[in-house]
Amino acid sequence: MIQTLKVKLLLYSSFLLYCSSQPAHCQSDSIFTLIADRIQRVENSLLSWVQTPDTSLKWSLEERMKYHQINGVSIAVIHNYKIEWAKGYGLADIHEERLVTDHTLFQAASITKSINAIGALKLVQEGKLDLNVDINQYLTSWKFPYDSSSKGKKITLKNLLNHTGGLTVSGFPGYLLNDTLPTLIQVLNGQKPSKTPAVRSEFEPGFKYQYSGGGSCISQLIIMDVTHMPYSKYMLQNVLKPLQMDESFIIQPPPADRKNDLATGYYKDGREVEGKYLVYPELGAAGLWTNPTDLCKYIIETQLSYQGKSSKVLSPEMTRLRLTPFIDYSALGVFIEKKGNSTYFLHSGGNTGFMSEYWGDLNNGNGVVVMLNSDNRTIIQEIVNSVAFVYQWKDFYKPVIKKVISLRDAITTSYAGE
Repeated sequence: MIQTLKVKLLLYSSFLLYCSSQPAHCQSDSIFTLIADRIQRVENSLLSWVQTPDTSLKWSLEERMKYHQINGVSIAVIHNYKIEWAKGYGLADIHEERLVTDHTLFQAASITKSINAIGALKLVQEGKLDLNVDINQYLTSWKFPYDSSSKGKKITLKNLLNHTGGLTVSGFPGYLLNDTLPTLIQVLNGQKPSKTPAVRSEFEPGFKYQYSGGGSCISQLIIMDVTHMPYSKYMLQNVLKPLQMDESFIIQPPPADRKNDLATGYYKDGREVEGKYLVYPELGAAGLWTNPTDLCKYIIETQLSYQGKSSKVLSPEMTRLRLTPFIDYSALGVFIEKKGNSTYFLHSGGNTGFMSEYWGDLNNGNGVVVMLNSDNRTIIQEIVNSVAFVYQWKDFYKPVIKKVISLRDAITTSYAGE
C-alpha cells in the first residue's frame, strides 16, 4: 500500500488568483481549462540538459520521481506576475502516508539567504545600517576578529550579503532534534557544541566571490544587535508578514503545533532522515520553513518592486540595488543570470533531506519554485526546464545536442566495471 502511494502522483491543485479575477463565468472556465492543460504538459515534459538531433527526450514527473526515488515534490508557477498554479505530488511522509499539498512546508535551506537579505536591507533603507562600513560598527554582542588575512581591509554588510567578504564556512551540517544546539556566537567562534569551525577571514574582502554561510550568520547577528529583537520575531514582523508569507516561519527547531505541516526529509537512497529532519540554528543562513506558494509571493513582490509598482518591504530603488551583481553573478542575497534578453534572479537550497530552487524573471513577470523532500536535486532542473518549455520562456532552455551512435556489444562489454 505504502509503496503504491509512494510512486503514484497524489496531488492537490490550487488555482490561485487567476481564475477568480475573470469577469465572466465562461471566461473563467476557459482559463481554468487552459491552466489545466499547461499543468498536464509540465507534468509530462521533464527535460534533460541534453537532447539528440532527431528525438526529444522527455519524461513524465511520475517517471522521474520513481527513477530518482523522490517521495515528494511541490511546484508553483508564476505567469504575468500572478501565481497561476501550485501543486503537491507524492508523499510528505511515507510512514504516515501524509500527502504533499500546496500547503506542505519544506526546509528552504540557503534560499533563506534571499529573505535574510531583505531583512537587512530594510534596516539600510531606514538608515539604521550602512552597506559600506565596517561590520564591527554595528556588532555589539560579538566583534569580528580581523587578522592578517584581511590585509587591513574591513568587511562590510554588502560583503556579507553578496559573498565577497573572503570568509570561511560555506555551509552547515545540521543537528538532531535531541542535540544540544549552539548559540549563534558559538557558531561564529567554532566553539562546542558547534559542528563547524570558526567564521574567519580567508582572504581580503572584495577580492573575489566565495560562498559563505558564515557571513550570513554575521548578518543575522547584526540584525539582532541593531534591532534588539530576536531574529525570528524581527523577520516575521518586518519581512514575512508584509510579504504575506503567512505559512512560513524562521524558527529552529520548528514549533510543535506545526508538526503536521512539515515534510519529512529523505536521503538519495530513500532512507528517512533521523528524527524526520535536522535542525539548523544558523537561522539567517538556513532556517526558513516555507512552501512554493509563499516563495512565489516573495518573487512577485520583488518583480513588481523592481518595476516600480510595489514597495511592501523594500523601495524600488533598494530592490534594484539588491538585484545588482557585484562580483560574478552574486547580488545581495540572490544570484543574477541573463538568458537572452531576460534577466533572472534565483537561489537554490539544500539541507539534509531537502532541496529547492526558485527562478524569477525581471522582464516578463514569470517564475517557478520547486521544493523536494529529498537529497537528490537532479529532478529540479528537469522540472524548471519543463516549465520554461511549456510557458515558452525565450532562450531559457537551450540543451546541448549530442549525436547518438551505436556500439558493438564487444566494445560496451570491454568497459564493464569502469
